[in-house]
This record gives sequence, structure tokens and C-alpha cells, in this order.
Amino acid sequence: MQLDLNQLCELLTVLDKTGISELTLKSGELELTVRKGILANSPDAAAALPATVTVAPTIALDADPSPTAASLDAAPQNLGAALPQAPATAPAALPAAVPAPVDTKWVPIISPMVGTFYRAAAPDEPPFVSVGDRISVSQTVCIIEAMKLMNEIDADEVSGQVMEISVQNGEPVEYGQILMRINPD
Repeated sequence: MQLDLNQLCELLTVLDKTGISELTLKSGELELTVRKGILANSPDAAAALPATVTVAPTIALDADPSPTAASLDAAPQNLGAALPQAPATAPAALPAAVPAPVDTKWVPIISPMVGTFYRAAAPDEPPFVSVGDRISVSQTVCIIEAMKLMNEIDADEVSGQVMEISVQNGEPVEYGQILMRINPD
């Protein structure tokens, strides 16, 4: 079975729209496991990661720069040392974080890609939105930089008041991560 990058993106999109929380895809020496509902920065993420991960990191680039499953059939390497490890004990000096109350009717604006979150178009410009601002449908609310491209993120089909901004300016974000929550009109 061959799986190119576009097919993988389509598979992830379909997985995101379903109730499936975990998918494992095996093809030859390639094994891909996708888990939904675990954020990279959450304490559960470290527990969900295996001690070692076997991947095929070699990608052959021909005229077409997109990798295919065939180009990923290199000998696997153990990259377990590169994974973030959970600390053996939590430092006692750190206070427990108290999450802000979240209203169930608030609509999340979700990151459509992996990248770096920016609240403004430039460091010296005002942010697109702040907590308490009213937004309209299709208004730009932030930028996510991915591979040196600035991608404007819009409030697609929601208008209302910005109740929470979940990410700090300049922080990396994951696909599917909540960026902010809107109290809809």
C-alpha cells in the first residue's frame, strides 16, 4: 500500500471528523499511530507516548518533493531518546494550575495546522483580537506561521465575543489545538 502526503492529510481530516480516537496504519516496515484528544502539552501526552518509537526517517526527494510510503521504507531507527520524557517527580515548588471555567456553549477556534501562533501581523502592530473583543464571521483572529508562510486564521462561521485566548504569542501550536474560545451571538 502506498500513501502519499495528500492522502495522509485527507485521512487525518476524516479521522478528525469522526468519533474514532485512535488509528494504527501498518504497511511493510512503516507503522503510523494517530491518537485524537491528547494535546502535546498536556500531562497525559507523556504517558500516552511509548518508551521508544520506530520510524523510517529517510525520505527520497525526486522531482516531486512530497514523500510517498515507498520512500519511507528505509530501515527504522529507534528515536526514543529524542522524545520528551516525563519527569520522575514533579517539582514541589510549582503551584497547581487552575484552569479557567469554560462555558459549554463557547465555540472553539481550532488550529488547522502545526506552526507558531501570532496574535498580530507584526510585533509592533496591535493584536487581531483580545479577550472581550467582539468578532464577526470570517474576521481574522490570528496568524499561524508554518514553514515560513504566514497563514491567517479566520473565525469561519462564528461571530460573538472572545472569551479566552488559550495560546501565548509566539508559542508553537499543534493541529487540532484550541487557539481561543468564542461566546457566540
